[in-house]
Amino acid sequence: MDVNSSFNFSMSSTSTELKEDEFLYLTANLFCEFLFPFEKKITVSWKPSRNYDGHLYRAEGIIPETPAKLIQFMYLPEHRSKWDRSLHTYRMLHRIDSDTFILHTITNSFAMGSIAPRDFVDLVHIKYYEGEKVIVSSVSVEYPQCPPTSSYIRGYNNPCGYVCSPLPENPGYSKLVMYVQPELRGNLSRAVVEATMPTNLLNLIHDAKDGIKAQKAHSAHSSPKGHSSSLLHKK
Repeated sequence: MDVNSSFNFSMSSTSTELKEDEFLYLTANLFCEFLFPFEKKITVSWKPSRNYDGHLYRAEGIIPETPAKLIQFMYLPEHRSKWDRSLHTYRMLHRIDSDTFILHTITNSFAMGSIAPRDFVDLVHIKYYEGEKVIVSSVSVEYPQCPPTSSYIRGYNNPCGYVCSPLPENPGYSKLVMYVQPELRGNLSRAVVEATMPTNLLNLIHDAKDGIKAQKAHSAHSSPKGHSSSLLHKK
């Protein structure tokens, strides 16, 4: 997707949200599910993507933070660069409005070095709904100020979505459901990618949990009389 058309699209009534048929496809219950035995509250599942010759992956986990704070913690560079071990660089290239921006991500190598670092340029939009639900839509774009280089293989994220909602029994916790369908490109075999993605998604949720806990512990320690300060400003 060219970033110029994305800019115009972002200002329309639908912004960068997923189209209805795309969202229904993302959320349809047709996934092959795998429950990690050592982590009962994290599941990763997948089904064939209709956007590319690969899989659409779904990951679900419970995070000890409210949806509004969690989504900002996961997307704003000043936070994510501190906790996501899979990333080498994570920076904002352009802010379109308060909830729409373009991000540049460079990953570390993974799968014991068998997959070299990739970089991605993504258009991201965050939308807040009644009931504290937050949905993030993203897709890779072409951005002239950040063209591909010979240093990294440029990957492509097909339409993705994060859905974050409060747990009814504990509003201070969030159920995070992620839908991703990345094209890593290069000379990777499909088998290597499919063997790696579930673990990567599991690690992402684990790292987010650990990052939230570390941030809260630091805030509690640094606040006067042990009172914890707000992690992020809620919208």
